[in-house]
Order: sequence, then structure tokens, then C-alpha cells
Amino acid sequence: MIIRRGLDHLARLAGLARPLLLDEPRCPGCGRVAQPVPGLDRSLCPDCCLALAPPEAAACPGCGQLSGLSSDLSSNSASDLAAGLPPDVPQQPAFCRACQESPRPWGRLVAFGAYDGRLRDLILRYKFEGQLGLGRQLQECLALAFERSAAVLPELCACELLVPVPLHPRRLSWRGFNQSRELARLVALRRGLPIRQEALKRVRRTVPQMELDRAHRAENIRGAFAASPEILAGRTALLVDDIMTTGSTLEECSRMMLAAGAAQVHVLVLARA
Repeated sequence: MIIRRGLDHLARLAGLARPLLLDEPRCPGCGRVAQPVPGLDRSLCPDCCLALAPPEAAACPGCGQLSGLSSDLSSNSASDLAAGLPPDVPQQPAFCRACQESPRPWGRLVAFGAYDGRLRDLILRYKFEGQLGLGRQLQECLALAFERSAAVLPELCACELLVPVPLHPRRLSWRGFNQSRELARLVALRRGLPIRQEALKRVRRTVPQMELDRAHRAENIRGAFAASPEILAGRTALLVDDIMTTGSTLEECSRMMLAAGAAQVHVLVLARA
């Protein structure tokens, strides 16, 4: 019996060590062994791929709010995410009542998914725990969201440059990277567009928005950004951020960019709260 238990224990240890010894790719979402996707160093496991599949409900193109109605997207969203391919062309979504009555300063807003579950977990680990290996998968999510939306929102195809929401220099120094800029890289690469961080600068240090309630976020962020007329005048820009909660930061950035002469501003975010 003792020998049997010892052998079982060794077998379990061998099973745990096998991926390390063979350098088998592990899912960046949960750490389990995953099957590689052609063209990528690592891939999501099937469970995480399904968990990160874009929502099937239609979203308002003004604020990204899900309507609860079918978006007529194809059912192979998970495989599209894994392969980085756009699905079948969906129908153009309609604006929600709130956006019809009080339009946002931007033209269109695209969000990959809701800020909850596995997606929220990955974003937080990427931003605050230094798990930079998750960046590639999050870039894929953002690129997929843009390609899916550009298929039915042709105005997105008019974007001439990507502008990441900037961090204050002190926060950038502390974190070591601007997550919005990093997330924008794959969209820029696939679309052949430049990333122009210098088009928008943060000129005032603010309290982190996540520490404030809805009523104080707009006041906190007011006057925190400056936009460059030399870069933006007459051009259509795609403003990129990781998360939209109340939209106060994105609204302030959009207003500054439009005031600097941008022809139009569209917004692309990874997650919407």
C-alpha cells in the first residue's frame, strides 16, 4: 500500500513537471496547458477562449451599452478570437435612447466586452501585477473588437491615427508602461496606422478615477489633458483606452482633441463597466 501511494505521488509530480520540462505552452488566462495557435507564441485554452468570447448581444455604437438583443453575429466567436479572424458580417447596431438624447463628444465607441469575469481578471493582472505576458491576448481581443465593428461601421475605417489615453509621467514611471498604448499596437499594425502618443498629453496629475464615485470623476479629470493641433487638425483619430466606466476620461480627451481641430474622434476600449 505504501509503495502504491508512493508511485501515485511520483506520477502526480511527473504530471506537474512535464509541461515545465517540455516547455509546453500554458494558457495565459488560467495557467493550464494549451494548444498553440499558428502565428502566436501562446494561446488561450478552450475554456478561457469561451469566457473571453465577445458578447452576442448588440451594443450601442455610441456608448457600448449592451441592448440585450441579438447582434446577429456568427456563433463561432471563440474560434474567431483564437485565430484572430473577424466573424460573419453583423447588422449595423442602433443607438440607445440615452445616446440619442445626449450624444457623446465622440462619434463611435467600440468595446470588446464587459468589465467582469475573466476579462476583468486578466486586465487587472496585466496592469497591476506585472503579468505582461497577457498583453498579446488582450491585444488580440481589442483588434478583434475593432475588426468586427469596422465591418458594419464604415466610419471607423476613416481613422488615420491611434491616440492612447496618456498616463501622467509619474504614474507612467511607477507602472513602467502605458497599458493603452501597448493594447493599441496590434490594431495599429494590422491597419497600418501610426500610434501618436504625443497627440494627447496629461498635463495635470489626478486622483485615480477608480478611487472616485461617478459624481466626482468628471470634476477630477477636467483640465488634465492637452491636445496637439499640429497632429490632430483635420484628421480622424481613434482614441484607445483599456476600460470605460462612466466615460468621464474619454469625454474629456475627446473634447480636447476636437478643440485642437480633430475632424472626428472615435473610441476603442477593451472593456466597458
